[in-house]
Amino acid sequence: MSNLLKSVLVFALLLVVASSTLYVVSETERGVKLRFGRLIEADIQPGLHVKLPFADDVRLFDARVLTVDAQPASFFTVEKKRLIVDSYAKWRIANVETYYKATGGVETVARNRLANRVNNGLRNQFGTRTLHEVVSGERDALMEDITFDLNESVLGSLGIEVVDVRVKRIDLPQEVSSQVFRRMTAEREKEATELRSTGKEKAERIRASADRERTIELANAYRDAEQLRGAGDAEAAGIYAEAYQQDPEFYSFVRSLNAYKNSFSNKGDVMLVAPDSDFFKYLQNQDGK
Repeated sequence: MSNLLKSVLVFALLLVVASSTLYVVSETERGVKLRFGRLIEADIQPGLHVKLPFADDVRLFDARVLTVDAQPASFFTVEKKRLIVDSYAKWRIANVETYYKATGGVETVARNRLANRVNNGLRNQFGTRTLHEVVSGERDALMEDITFDLNESVLGSLGIEVVDVRVKRIDLPQEVSSQVFRRMTAEREKEATELRSTGKEKAERIRASADRERTIELANAYRDAEQLRGAGDAEAAGIYAEAYQQDPEFYSFVRSLNAYKNSFSNKGDVMLVAPDSDFFKYLQNQDGK
């Protein structure tokens, strides 16, 4: 029993020594080794490593691309227009030794310092550009310039590489937004009025053109109808004349009968005509003489 207890104690002691001697750095980490608080090894690569128990201390840091979300800040453009800018930056540790010495390996310290640098960079870049340029015209160039300037500053001082800087949102101050909204509303109403006026003008032109075409079409139709009617009347007159020439006496007789029929169709009609009038010539004599 005593031998088994000794074996367990020895195994436990070896386990404690191994755990305080061996350590592992993963692929997503970088580390530094301190001996009695003094830096003796920087940028420890991933893998299994050995340290002196109770003398060495290993500090591990996240080596992945991280995000720092800066607080919205107020910046002025070259036109002295104030903007509220919300931005973020992507960064990672580039120099582990510099990073540890500058921040003590505390990620929060690195985030705060980088956020301040980002805001200062945005302030400098916004101060040399117009509102149109920072909003749409030169957004990509602005981000590239800020990223380049930040890397020149933070690589040497913080051991950090800035991968990218982006602006999430650009707002006007509340007191300015109302004025801009009213001005935009007035501009849109003016534009709408102009469009309505242009539309009415075009409508009047189209209506006038349609009325003119209608008048022309009606006139042409009336002309064609009169020509057809005249041609028909001429043809009918020719037919009547030809028929009359074949038997003028019979034609005159038929005309007189129609006149009698129309004149005496109503019993209440009264007509005063001389007995020897030509109107009654066929009533007096069948030959009309």
